[in-house]
Amino acid sequence: MLELGRGALSKMSVQLGEPAQYSFRLNEEQVPVNPLIGKTLRLEYLGAINCTHCGRKTNKSFSQGYCYPCFKKLPQCDICIMSPEKCHHDSGTCRDPQWGTEFCMTDHVVYLANSSGIKVGITRATQLPTRWLDQGASQALPIMRVATRQQSGLVEDLLRSQVTDRTNWRALLKGDAEAMDLVQTREQIFDACAEGLQALQQRFGLQAVQPIADAEVLEIRYPVEAYPTKIVSLDLEKTPVVEGTLKGIKGQYLILDTGVINIRKFTAYQLSISCMP
Repeated sequence: MLELGRGALSKMSVQLGEPAQYSFRLNEEQVPVNPLIGKTLRLEYLGAINCTHCGRKTNKSFSQGYCYPCFKKLPQCDICIMSPEKCHHDSGTCRDPQWGTEFCMTDHVVYLANSSGIKVGITRATQLPTRWLDQGASQALPIMRVATRQQSGLVEDLLRSQVTDRTNWRALLKGDAEAMDLVQTREQIFDACAEGLQALQQRFGLQAVQPIADAEVLEIRYPVEAYPTKIVSLDLEKTPVVEGTLKGIKGQYLILDTGVINIRKFTAYQLSISCMP
């Protein structure tokens, strides 16, 4: 086996391409993954996890890469990150008001994506199209632009009455999603939620909650040679060495002939990555 790199793992970097282009990130080093498809790949957990924020060794990773003290004190680990509608910045109780201003008080996009079926999601405007690539979406369409993260959460909460905000990761890894008409779905959602959207515009101002009517659907293709017929989830905590022929990459998942592994789940884990030359 030829070692390609070792260090603290981060989620794979990914860029649009034909197909999408992936790289492992180990500390500051990046290792292209697409050229490894068809080769035998070996991931070895070296038995240490170092917090992505403070660097201290931790026996368990919290919120994908943090030690427990950082998990309890950092704003990026607060409940409002997963549930933006619960933002408490205006109440003066934000864990770090300056961070909240920079991260949350900025333009966000509400979108529709098709990964295992149509879902609604939110992200900072600067995170597109990375967010869609990380989720393994084969189609994506921005449908609203809002002024803050809290407002995006309130819009998403409203639209959830019409479409899910979840991805079925098993379906995602069993094949390409059937193409859907996202534009038609957008119009149906806007019609069904017109009263609620109008109420949000009255609450925050017309310019703060704006539909995006002229965006085009983005089609995304992933580097997958073969999808598994049966989903077997691989876990470095249970099996410190994961090895198999790399069949493809989708979202943050590696598809091996021995199973699938979510790279993002093991953020901050010390790993060695090798392949057959």
